[in-house]
Amino acid sequence: MKSIFYDDYEIGAVRNTFGRTITETDIVLHAGQTGDFYPHHMDAEWCKTQPFGQRIAHGTLVFSVGVGMSAGELNPEAFSYGYDKLRFTKPVFIGDTISVRITISEKRDYPKRQEYGVVVERVEVINQNKETVLVCDHLLLVNRNKPDSQET
Repeated sequence: MKSIFYDDYEIGAVRNTFGRTITETDIVLHAGQTGDFYPHHMDAEWCKTQPFGQRIAHGTLVFSVGVGMSAGELNPEAFSYGYDKLRFTKPVFIGDTISVRITISEKRDYPKRQEYGVVVERVEVINQNKETVLVCDHLLLVNRNKPDSQET
């Protein structure tokens, strides 16, 4: 565990994850956990008559897996404030392998508490064909104050 403070984040810094293949088990478990049994995810025969021609993973499954993959090393100085601008840009199919690219895209003040700043991470989930399948902005609240710079 390493402390990374607001001033330590650099706009444009990028990190990438390893891949993870989405399986039928992932889709079935996610449907059971969420109650989303729509035929787009569960009915292989019906899907053959639809534009994609096969079952697609739930967008919320792809989001959840992508967020988990992008978590990185635990930073005790930061916590998630939420996600903005979430878009499912392409379908994910059973057998697709996804990875995540995380780019620090913005830093700004947090008006509610001066001791924190907001760091925006652009999260892009990418399939094995190098196509972006999901994009969103992850907002982090990050402590501005390093212990040696605080007044005693």
